[in-house]
Amino acid sequence: MRQQDRLPLILERLAEHGSVSVVDLSAELQASPASIRRDLQVLEEQQLLKRTHGGAMAAEVIYELPMRYRGGRSQEEKRRIAQAAVRLVDASVHSVGFNGGTTITELARLLSTGRALKVVTNALNIAADLSVRPAIDLVVTGGGVRPESYELVGPIADRTLADISLDLVFLGVDGIDAEAGISTHDEIEARTDHCLMRSTRRVVVLADGSKIGHRAFSRIAPIGEVHMLITDAGADGAELDRIRAAGVEVTVA
Repeated sequence: MRQQDRLPLILERLAEHGSVSVVDLSAELQASPASIRRDLQVLEEQQLLKRTHGGAMAAEVIYELPMRYRGGRSQEEKRRIAQAAVRLVDASVHSVGFNGGTTITELARLLSTGRALKVVTNALNIAADLSVRPAIDLVVTGGGVRPESYELVGPIADRTLADISLDLVFLGVDGIDAEAGISTHDEIEARTDHCLMRSTRRVVVLADGSKIGHRAFSRIAPIGEVHMLITDAGADGAELDRIRAAGVEVTVA
């Protein structure tokens, strides 16, 4: 297993248990103790953990993995969700909005159209991918950079979004719950996401099964402001029923 594949797994174990040991990680990841120690050093240099004798502990509570370490998680499920979502961008849709996140990034990569399409996003990585496609008229919001998600957030982004109107918005979230609504880890990002939602009459949330029934720190919007949810077969069926009962169309990809 390559180091870039081991690092997110180490962070996941650290988030689950609060500490990890070189011996346990070496056995689980089938890597030498020396390789694991180098992995821990890399993560410590990024201030994501604190090394201890024989292992490491969280430098602080880890609520959110940086996006660069989330790309491989539930990758196949995210790809299926994105494939279902891209079919919604039919001939009747002339403008779409994207926030950030790994599932939305998968959707943006699939976006291919021979006709003109206006895309508004606050995600730097998505903007970079779409900027070279001649059929796409790209608008980037501006704002302060949130390094965990590569998103532009805050008052500048909010003011940009307040003055536009879109046919369809795709939103990635960290949690969706029938009672709590949709949520994310950061309160400033939540406000910018809500501004993006208000720019359209149709909001489609993309969330893999791990996000269903989960509540993150800051609410983006109540469930009544979501029109459609696309998720995967790993989602909790009872919670999906509650989301449907709240008036949300649910597609399981």
